[in-house]
Amino acid sequence: MTEVTFHFNAPDKLGHACRLLRKAVASGAKVVVTGEPALLRELDLALWTFAPLEFLPHCVLGAGAPAVLAASPVVLADSARSTPHQHVLLNLGGGVPEGFERFERLIEVVTVDDDDRQQGRRRWKHYADRGYAIKREDLAARQGG
Repeated sequence: MTEVTFHFNAPDKLGHACRLLRKAVASGAKVVVTGEPALLRELDLALWTFAPLEFLPHCVLGAGAPAVLAASPVVLADSARSTPHQHVLLNLGGGVPEGFERFERLIEVVTVDDDDRQQGRRRWKHYADRGYAIKREDLAARQGG
């Protein structure tokens, strides 16, 4: 069964996603990131620019050759259904990512925005109603308030 973790109280969804992806790539994990197309375009740009001396290798599903897609440690996709990796799924979108159950781990990022919190609560309920044990990471507590 997929391990589900919610990272909530994120002050900046894209910044937090970049830090998570940097850590995942350093550990050798393969990650698929799902979300709305506009947010994924912003993340694509952020992965090129968020740290001056560092680049996180990634590609967009459907934009590259299959060999590049398979070799990329980070794949940005609007759906998790037909992705090459099944290790970690990072969901930045508002809904439950279709096909999440294929992955070993699912990480949900929820900001302090009220709409994002409401969407996060609906996703939490979806997973809990299906028997998934959910881990909590309160980012505000880690930052000291």
